[in-house]
Amino acid sequence: MSRREKIEAMLAEEPGDVFLRYSLAMELDKEGEHDRSLQLLHELATGNPPYVPAFFMAGQQLTRLDRIDEARDVLTRGIAAAQAAGDAHAAGEMAGFLDTLG
Repeated sequence: MSRREKIEAMLAEEPGDVFLRYSLAMELDKEGEHDRSLQLLHELATGNPPYVPAFFMAGQQLTRLDRIDEARDVLTRGIAAAQAAGDAHAAGEMAGFLDTLG
């Protein structure tokens, strides 16, 4: 059983587990299933509360796909979400990455 299959099996038992959904998005990215990965990250980022790491991973993935304007938008929203959550470290990481995009 692959890592993805294991995560999917665990998600069948715990469909609301945010970390498992995030892990699945990362596996999908590794497998080149970017649309599905980005959709999962979007769902996590727009959840209540937003899952802050999803913004950074989506921004990095979009950058690798040369979708820079979308990456900038996601990172900007992620910085705001991190600040609202009191996560200065995540906000700083995303701001630093955003700066590299020009």
